[in-house]
Amino acid sequence: MGLSGIILALHLATIGFNAWSIGLVVSLGLLGCALGTLIVTAIADRLGRRATLILLSILMALGGLALAVSSKSSLVMVAALVGMVNGMGRDRGAGVTVEQAMLPQTASESNRTVAFAWYNLIVDGGHAVGSLLGGLPAWLRSQAHAPPLASYQWTWGLYSFLCLTAGALVLRLSTSVELSGAAPITRLSPSSRPFVAKFAALSGLDSFAGGFLTTAMLGYWFFRRFGVDESLLGPLFCLVRILNGFSHLGAAWIAKRIGLVNTMVFTHLPSSLLLMTVPLAPNLPVAVLLFLVRESLVEMDVPTRQSYIVAIVKEEERTRAAGITNLTRGMGWAVAPMIAGSLMRALSLSAPLVIGPGLKVAYDLLLYRAFRHLKPPEERAPA
Repeated sequence: MGLSGIILALHLATIGFNAWSIGLVVSLGLLGCALGTLIVTAIADRLGRRATLILLSILMALGGLALAVSSKSSLVMVAALVGMVNGMGRDRGAGVTVEQAMLPQTASESNRTVAFAWYNLIVDGGHAVGSLLGGLPAWLRSQAHAPPLASYQWTWGLYSFLCLTAGALVLRLSTSVELSGAAPITRLSPSSRPFVAKFAALSGLDSFAGGFLTTAMLGYWFFRRFGVDESLLGPLFCLVRILNGFSHLGAAWIAKRIGLVNTMVFTHLPSSLLLMTVPLAPNLPVAVLLFLVRESLVEMDVPTRQSYIVAIVKEEERTRAAGITNLTRGMGWAVAPMIAGSLMRALSLSAPLVIGPGLKVAYDLLLYRAFRHLKPPEERAPA
């Protein structure tokens, strides 16, 4: 995901796509992630969680290969959709739903958030390496004298190989990650349904805001505003993912002291306000500094949110609860990049960097109002 987030928009610009068309392709890729989430929510516990992850890795690899071999706009759009090509730069695909259901079975309630923190730290470590690999096209052009298009084609080939490698590693997972004992459910219980619906709706608002701020669109903003290419964007987003990763551990530490909902809100709010200042930066170093400070905070809500949603439903409801929440998030991510591209073209290059954070502030306030009194088991007073 770190690799595709860096190269997707720049590859599309190389083959003649404008800002609106780039936003459309990013949206289609995220729509594919959302549809994939819908499907795995329904089938993962029946087909098997490990088998589902392998199937997803194959589809992603095929999407990367299609981007490598064709510059035809219709095929690029189909590849993005079916291959769930993720321009977010973070793992927001269908596999996250399955992994969120699997992980609580490996930890106690008191250590659940810490387990999610380490999971996200490792994931962001992969994103960091992927971001560095995003500089491969620039290296191929400068050192191997590859033509611009060929530099991206070779990099998409590497992306596909990595997707297949991830699928192969799933084969080594223990059977303990599968649903234990209880039969797969077809719908949430009446007690869980209202909470999940409200949480999913608010998550959809947050992801819609985040869709204005995908790695692909942010990289395009830095490219257009300051004229930088993958040789800088790769290391920049590598550092971003490292900051994201270690912030997850900080989030787990904070959550043990002030609670999951408070951690989600009170780390997310300042990160949104910081991002609004990036377009005001007078030069690239200041813009990068403000962006990095923002990134040290913005992901603290991820392990806390993932831990929270699976904590307040039954074990057999975890895949469905995580799936519904991730589905609304995926739909929000899918719609917003196309709008962001239009705004960049018609209104201002920096419009998404103001609108996206503004919507995130609204999400934080609504989340706090709705869920500050609903505690996960480890935060409830003994009866």
